[in-house]
Amino acid sequence: MSGLLYVFAIVAGVLNTIQSGANVTLSKTLDQPVAALLVITFMSVVTYMLAIPFIGFGLPGPDRIAAVPWWGWIGGLLGGIYVLSMIFVAEKVGAAAFMGLTVTSALVTSLVLDHFGWLGFDVHQAGLWRVLGGVFMIAGLALICLF
Repeated sequence: MSGLLYVFAIVAGVLNTIQSGANVTLSKTLDQPVAALLVITFMSVVTYMLAIPFIGFGLPGPDRIAAVPWWGWIGGLLGGIYVLSMIFVAEKVGAAAFMGLTVTSALVTSLVLDHFGWLGFDVHQAGLWRVLGGVFMIAGLALICLF
């Protein structure tokens, strides 16, 4: 099962990169960034609705809602900021630099979150090999962005 999860994560990464190009193209062609963002959001909602038969849907009770920590409520805001950055940054810096910057910064942030078990993640110590992997990501990013 975990192998399938890794495959799903890889596919999500590929789709994320393709999404950047699609979102930039939509925004440029419409020449209305907010209209493009609304179309993107609408299509996300459609995708979630299509997933309901496979993953189910239910409304949480008040006790569940009250139990959510503050950072649990800001995911949509953070995702919206990410999509905004796609539309305004990806085209200017290129797909490789944009994805390199976002993926490398996400990986380094993930190492910190895992190491300390912050935001609900299980603790995964940032040992030598994990830190070295982060350093290699930063070095690869430098090669992509500087040369």
